[in-house]
Amino acid sequence: MKNFKIDIVSDVMCPWCVVGYKNLETALEQLKDEMSADITWHPFELNPDMPIEGQDLNEHLMQKYNLTEEQGDENRKNMFEAGKRAGFTFNFDGKRIMINSFDLHRLLMWAREEGKQTELKLAFFEAHFTDLKYLNQEEALLDVVEKVGLDKETARGILHSDKYVQDVRQEQDNFKQMGITSVPTFIINDKYALTGGQPSESFIQALKQISEEEAKQDA
Repeated sequence: MKNFKIDIVSDVMCPWCVVGYKNLETALEQLKDEMSADITWHPFELNPDMPIEGQDLNEHLMQKYNLTEEQGDENRKNMFEAGKRAGFTFNFDGKRIMINSFDLHRLLMWAREEGKQTELKLAFFEAHFTDLKYLNQEEALLDVVEKVGLDKETARGILHSDKYVQDVRQEQDNFKQMGITSVPTFIINDKYALTGGQPSESFIQALKQISEEEAKQDA
């Protein structure tokens, strides 16, 4: 049984990060008799200068990418369809905001030590994109933490300290120095990289190809 090390550089604010991950999950499920994977999430802030109160998402995207209202509508439609194919629901009905995600990355760093990092990351994605929770509000954020079985008061203590601040910055710097400028980026066995919200077929093809290449190297 082949076991892969997969490092995912991503931001909770990135819709293609959840689409890509869900498609990777589907690929690994289809390949479960041949291979498995140890997954670690790493921080990337799409909007490091975003103020704590956040910004209306549609307004933010139109400003950042110079989108017209029609282009924004088309983007949302494409994203909804991609999410549906991947088994994830994007909710575009209510008011959505873009926030500064630094504290989320700090909590994800802690969750990694607790063995619940993927669970918390997926819960954050769902809270933000499906349930339209404002994760820049402490209680809303801590409710998500508690939902995956992590200790709420420990998390509160982290938020009110500088714990994991340097760790998050260090990891972000390391990946920038490696040339990673967009998310999601999936790094497989420290050598191969796939970027974007790839379909599950692309992951299956890549994992099989890497497995064959590494088998030849080991022969």
